[in-house]
Amino acid sequence: MRVAGEIRNARTHKGYTQEQAAEKLFVSRQTVSNWENGKSLPDIISILRMSQIYDLSVDELLKGDATLMQKIENDSRRAKEEKKLFRSAWIALAVSLVLFILGYIFPNNPVLDFINGALPWVLLGLLILYTYLRPQNDSANPEGTAERKQG
Repeated sequence: MRVAGEIRNARTHKGYTQEQAAEKLFVSRQTVSNWENGKSLPDIISILRMSQIYDLSVDELLKGDATLMQKIENDSRRAKEEKKLFRSAWIALAVSLVLFILGYIFPNNPVLDFINGALPWVLLGLLILYTYLRPQNDSANPEGTAERKQG
């Protein structure tokens, strides 16, 4: 993994120990060690911080490392998916609240009574669906781990 060597070279060129670099990057020393040994990959925030503290462009840190570029793309895609799911959950909650309030404003309305009776089950179903569709972390994804080790 090309980026591992770049991270190590940049740190040693600046004269930082792994502990000092970890403090500046807001991660543990073990995390820096794992990056430098190619055991794991930094996230985009850590890459941006490294770029600043090591006085390197992001391009200099990333160029040519296909594995890291794939991780960044996956992280970005996962963040977008989580944002969509979160937005959908808020919409479902808002609609549920409106229906619940309408049930009190118009008592004994059979349609609203039915909807409000079914509402907890619908919300439970949405929660289960969210849990099932939620993007998984790389650490919980054995395929992602295998891809990283091959790269």
